[in-house]
Amino acid sequence: MRPLLLLPLLLLTLACGPSRLSRREAENDLRKDYPVTVAVEFRASAKAVKGSPEHAKLLALEESLTKTGWFTAQRAPAGDRESFTFQATAAAPKTLRATAEGFRMAAAEADFVRAIRLDSNRATARVTYQIRLVRPTPFFGIFQALHPTAHLGDTHGREATYRREGRAWILQGTNETFKKAE
Repeated sequence: MRPLLLLPLLLLTLACGPSRLSRREAENDLRKDYPVTVAVEFRASAKAVKGSPEHAKLLALEESLTKTGWFTAQRAPAGDRESFTFQATAAAPKTLRATAEGFRMAAAEADFVRAIRLDSNRATARVTYQIRLVRPTPFFGIFQALHPTAHLGDTHGREATYRREGRAWILQGTNETFKKAE
């Protein structure tokens, strides 16, 4: 009689799949989405209050852009604010993309490093993982002007959420802000 009960229990266990998402499975799944392109975006014209952190960023951006020779910059006082206008020159690389409000360019790539934490229950799982900034482009200096704490080789934390659907764990999304490399 016992073998008859054991067989349905074994089939039920196999049909439901693993109850937990493994770290290795999550790493392999997330690694497929990398490398991603780290882009730098800025507006063609912006205003900031003099002496504010935003004004300091615009000053650093202006210095970085004009130093490359790819952009011209104009500043004009507007009361307690200062207006900045940036224009691409003919010497700008062809990889520079104009957007509706400004410019966008690839600054570097980010690679997947590893999963560092996995929290799961029966139906969902949250994976905390790290990415690393690698392979800079000529525009990386502009990225650093806007993000002075970002350096090549730095790791940054990200999170992914999974849900269980039958036997499989399905990636629901991540808080990754960068896009897949083209």
